[in-house]
Order: sequence, then C-alpha cells, then structure tokens
Amino acid sequence: MYMNKPPSYTEFEDENYEFSETTIRHAFIRKVYSILMLQMLMAAAFIAWFLYDERVRFYIQMNLWTLLVAFVVTFIVLIALMCCGEVRRTPPMNFILLGIFSLAESFILATVSAMYESETVLMAAGITVVVFLGLTLFSFQTKWDFTTAGGFLCVALIVLMVFGIVVMFIPSKTMVLVYASIGALLFGFYMVYDTQLLMGGDHKYAISPEEYIFAVLALYLDIINFFMFILTILGISRR
Repeated sequence: MYMNKPPSYTEFEDENYEFSETTIRHAFIRKVYSILMLQMLMAAAFIAWFLYDERVRFYIQMNLWTLLVAFVVTFIVLIALMCCGEVRRTPPMNFILLGIFSLAESFILATVSAMYESETVLMAAGITVVVFLGLTLFSFQTKWDFTTAGGFLCVALIVLMVFGIVVMFIPSKTMVLVYASIGALLFGFYMVYDTQLLMGGDHKYAISPEEYIFAVLALYLDIINFFMFILTILGISRR
C-alpha cells in the first residue's frame, strides 16, 4: 500500500510555474545590474576625463551653462521615462532615452566632481561602491521587508527637499553637513528599498520584470545621489 499518492498534474504545474517565475526574476535582476554597470562605467569615464584633463576642466568651470543644459535634458528625459509607461517599456526608444539620460547625468556628475580634488572624488566613489555592495548583500539576505516603507521614504524625501531649500537661504558649514548626512542616510535606505523591490519573492511589493528601465533608473538615482552627498561631506570636512 502506497502511503503517498502520486503528484497530480496541478502539483507539477505549480512547480513549473514557480520555476518559471524564479527564472524570469533572475533574468530580470541580471539585466538590471548589467545596464546599471554600464551606466556606472560611463559615469566613471566622464569623471576621470574631467578630473585629469586640465583643458576640459577649465572649459567646464568657465562655461557652467553646459551644466544647466545637462540638467534640463536630464529632467525632460527622466519625466518621459517615469511618466510614460509605453515609452519606458518599448525598445529601442527606451534604450535611446536611457542612453541620453545616462550621458547627461554622467556629464553632471563629472562637472560637479571637477570642482573637488581628485583624492576627495576617489574617496567618495570608493565609499559609495563599498556601501552599495554592502547594502545589496544585506537586502538579499535579510528577512526584514523594506518594500512596505515606501510611504515613509517618500515623506522623508519631501522633508529633505524642503530642508535643502532652507539650507540654500541659510548657508553654513554645519547646516550643509547635517543636510548631506541626512541625505546620504536616506538614499542608503532607498538602495535597500529599491533592491528588495527588484528581488520580488516573499516581499510584499515587487517591480514587474517588464519594468527593467524603471528599476535601473531607481537604483542609478539612489547611487548617484548617495555619491553626491558623500562628496559634499568629504569636500567640506577636508577644507
């Protein structure tokens, strides 16, 4: 007498479904991190160029209108990608817009970095890489679900933006350090939040595998904002 009945078709179907979902999610994660790596390499190349080519560095510092143009391009493309779902999900237009966004953002990062000493920039980049890798590993292994903290993070971001406006009108070293420190901490939390949205699995919320451009943008903005805040902290502390 058999104690266990043979598995039904439904059980096999469920196992295949789970396998399919896992395979799709893993392919999605690999795709996102591959694109993200290309973006980081592009940004690093621009930063190195602007830091070590004196002619380019001098030209940028004397023509800050180029920075304004890059900001406008970045804002327009970001709005198009974030607000227009069909554009964001339709190749090759989504890749073209993402490429334009990455170029403009790399230019902004390089221009800002050129205003600091190369040692300060390298230190900020190193800290950013270490923190990002550490928080990524933490996100993948922790049992805490940070995907439910989206509302809290959104409120914190609004408060940070208002605080930033206040700092613009009350410029002081202490205020800027406090602002940059809070900003770095907040975007550290955003790295964990967006990484777990990317992972899916047992988390309450997840990003659809079709939204790989959205996932790339979220993580990329987390990293560069964290880098900029760390660069600000180091720049002020080393003066």
